[in-house]
Amino acid sequence: MATLISDTAPWKDLKAHVADINKTHLRDLMSDNDRCKSMMLEFDDIFLDYSRQCATLDTMSKLFKLAEAAHLKEKITSMFNGEHINSTENRSVLHVALRASKDTTINSDGKNVVPDVWQVLDKIKEFSDKVRNGSWVGATGKPLTNVIAIGIGGSFLGPLFVHTALQTDPEASKSAGGRQLRFLANVDPVDVARNITGLDPETTLVVVVSKTFTTAETMLNARTLREWISSTLGPQAVSKHMVAVSTNLKLVEKFGIDPNNAFAFWDWVGGRYSVCSAVGVLPLSLQYGFPVVEKFLKGARSIDQQFQSAPFEKNIPVLLGLLSVWNVSFLGYPARAILPYTQALEKLAPHIQQVSMESNGKGVSIDGVSLPFEAGEIDFGEPGTNGQHSFYQLIHQGRVIPCDFIGIVKSQQPVYLRDEVVNNHDELMSNFFAQPDALAYGKTPEQLRSENVASHLVPHKTFTGNRPSLSLLLPSLDAYRIGQLLAMYEHRIAVEGFIWGINSFDQWGVELGKSLASQVRKQLHASRKKGESVEGFNFSTTKMLTKYLKASEDVPSEPTTLLPKI
Repeated sequence: MATLISDTAPWKDLKAHVADINKTHLRDLMSDNDRCKSMMLEFDDIFLDYSRQCATLDTMSKLFKLAEAAHLKEKITSMFNGEHINSTENRSVLHVALRASKDTTINSDGKNVVPDVWQVLDKIKEFSDKVRNGSWVGATGKPLTNVIAIGIGGSFLGPLFVHTALQTDPEASKSAGGRQLRFLANVDPVDVARNITGLDPETTLVVVVSKTFTTAETMLNARTLREWISSTLGPQAVSKHMVAVSTNLKLVEKFGIDPNNAFAFWDWVGGRYSVCSAVGVLPLSLQYGFPVVEKFLKGARSIDQQFQSAPFEKNIPVLLGLLSVWNVSFLGYPARAILPYTQALEKLAPHIQQVSMESNGKGVSIDGVSLPFEAGEIDFGEPGTNGQHSFYQLIHQGRVIPCDFIGIVKSQQPVYLRDEVVNNHDELMSNFFAQPDALAYGKTPEQLRSENVASHLVPHKTFTGNRPSLSLLLPSLDAYRIGQLLAMYEHRIAVEGFIWGINSFDQWGVELGKSLASQVRKQLHASRKKGESVEGFNFSTTKMLTKYLKASEDVPSEPTTLLPKI
């Protein structure tokens, strides 16, 4: 039987070390300036401070030994070399190739994939330039100034995160020049209604993102928007108003999209790691222009290079990953809060939720052995200061939840008001700097009594502190920095999986719900069309399905086309 990481001496050493850490408090650890200095790192003007982690220099040394025991360096090398580290699907894991420079060699199955990547990137540049400069127009000759990207999961969350972050960047905003980009993901017709409201099919281009062109939700949404276009402009307009990101050219053509207007990606790109492929690059280039998106790719590439080559003690993704393993598997903290102090990153946490929880939400090792320890994290988050007025109460006085604080030195959109004590961004950043210390130090009953707090309120106003966090300070938030932030989290999650010995690159847990939904879909069809009673389900599901069908008897069995209107 394969050896689990929990059977190794470094793991057991860390387990024993927890007792030492439990005797310490961050108030005391933070008083050691040499320790704090050694837990700070700067790379390309990004400043990482992890001194507020419940860890000592000895802890870090033990974590580096754990990394050795897990063969972390070899696993990182294997990934960059295109080896089939996704063993359950027998695939390479090469999202790093999506942002590699043209002169790089990255092999998969003996073939350098970088030329294929750049062939697609060049095609995206050419196509997006045509749409943006008006040489590619819609069926009625009008420029296509609006884009709706249809996808779900990794075909949606990553591009949405980047789009939201770029919207208020001065360079990207200027380049967008009055264009609109929307994302349709949910099969709920309400999402369709929200996406087409205020848009004219004549000036709208639809990008359908589905590797196989069979994803149920995506393809139903695609058929819905195809009907929206053809009902107004005629069926022949589809080829001018719809393009695809897919590898299944046969189904693309059958759908009515010209295969020449399909943009490829590859099996070695996992959906949640695909934002740097045509999945994200095409809609983002249509909105912001290829030069802006290329800066995003360069930012991600800079972190790829650091991850691949930097020693572990200077390697940002490795440090972040090891600290997460320490918090989850040794200190027993199952969640992580992602707290960007910039509204532009409001979609970062939802994207990282998927990348992290779909990657590392596993219960068996890569060899199929049940894990005797907890792996994976519950990720959530909200921009500061909004989160402070929402869930920070729990973080300060309830459960211990390690936090990632992300701050930006220069605001994308600075505001200055006369006679204010500080400007708006300084007010925001005051909280960014204060919150980690508040979590670390807390407030003791003795401090409260010295402030003459009423005795009956002392327990309620006591903060235990000793709540770990780390801080990332970026100089700005432009396309390049957004790419760096994405790659940091992608590689951090990979490090965790490599240490735990799981496969972070499959997602079999997503499939079970899909297969059960198909059985329900068949039943709904049979009940609506043929009046068949509900059969083959347990009592509870049968009861709910029957109730649902009875309460929605007004749904026509042979409906005429009806599209939403707001």
